[in-house]
Amino acid sequence: MTSRAAVDGTGLGLRRALMGPLSQCQEVPFQFMEVAPENWIPMGGRLGREFRRFTERFPFVCHGLSLSLGGPHPLDFELLAAVKRFLDEHQIRCYTEHLSYCSDGGHLYDLMPMPFTGEAVRYVADRIRRVQDFLERPIGIEHVSYYTPPGGPAEMTELAFIRAVLEEADCGLLLDVNNAYVNGINHGYDPHGFIDGLPGERICYVHIAGHYDEAEDLKVDTHGSAVIEPVWALLDHAYQRFGVLPTLLERDFNFPDNQTLFAELARIGETQRQVESRARKPDRSCG
Repeated sequence: MTSRAAVDGTGLGLRRALMGPLSQCQEVPFQFMEVAPENWIPMGGRLGREFRRFTERFPFVCHGLSLSLGGPHPLDFELLAAVKRFLDEHQIRCYTEHLSYCSDGGHLYDLMPMPFTGEAVRYVADRIRRVQDFLERPIGIEHVSYYTPPGGPAEMTELAFIRAVLEEADCGLLLDVNNAYVNGINHGYDPHGFIDGLPGERICYVHIAGHYDEAEDLKVDTHGSAVIEPVWALLDHAYQRFGVLPTLLERDFNFPDNQTLFAELARIGETQRQVESRARKPDRSCG
């Protein structure tokens, strides 16, 4: 399947702390927004009216947090029914979730990596297909950051595992360039090569974010700081590899003022324009 989202340009994750500052702005440097549906279901009253003003102004995508696609317990179809109503009510353009699990008899409040095995591929791909059938739409999955190797002996690399799940489930991919950078540092692989190996035709859109330097060889994906230069370079590399993709800035806390936030968003747009401009330049070399 080809799984590009029906959004373009630059996006921003909408958090409740941003609603007030953003509502005062007539012009903003982004074209679409993203929410985690679990954080907005149920919703009504003043908050519902404020949220509706954003969904009427911008196209929206959704990125789920708690479906636990790789978890040991049955899929939560009560949650999925609520998500489906939310997607339909707000005309959400694309729904994605994490290639991980986050529950085991209770919520773990973290995204745990799956073992890189053929059994895990078949297990999670079956669950993704069931989710897509229930929602009556394709979904995308995001490769997660992780800090210790998944349990048990690995039968394949992380990249091979992701590719196998995408093929078996026939679903889309949410590319997170910061996760690729963080995992590359933490687990000793080249994030450029990792991105090169992904099936570009399945990419829905892209995430970019900041992280925390715990140590020289340990980075923690926090979404609480500015994007660093190597991650910006990795985004440019992804564009060179796959063409310009819709790209969303994630910021979950330590929110800067609008000027600082908008500067990061504007850099996404400028990077997209530069890559497009380079692609349009004719080749004047002689054979």
